Amino acid sequence: MAWYQVNGRDLPWRYSKDPYAILVSEVMLQQTQVERVVPRWHAWLEKWPTVEAFASASAGDVIVEWQGLGYNRRALNLQTAPLSTWPRTVCPTT
Repeated sequence: MAWYQVNGRDLPWRYSKDPYAILVSEVMLQQTQVERVVPRWHAWLEKWPTVEAFASASAGDVIVEWQGLGYNRRALNLQTAPLSTWPRTVCPTT
């Protein structure tokens, strides 16, 4: 912990307890530099603040918002795979 307190990066998703927001950050960070993800993560959550809002987005809108992060398939998979079970699952709170 001491090392992290001195050297850890101050990243916005570390302050979130929202499983959807954290999941979005994890998928965005796959093979993408953190510096690119931070502003895109904020914009994404402003556009689609909830999993329900994101689920209703068109594939075209999702791809447009994802541009610059690479591997567009990640965005489409983010929309379809976990969202199909989201209402039926219980996400950990810790």
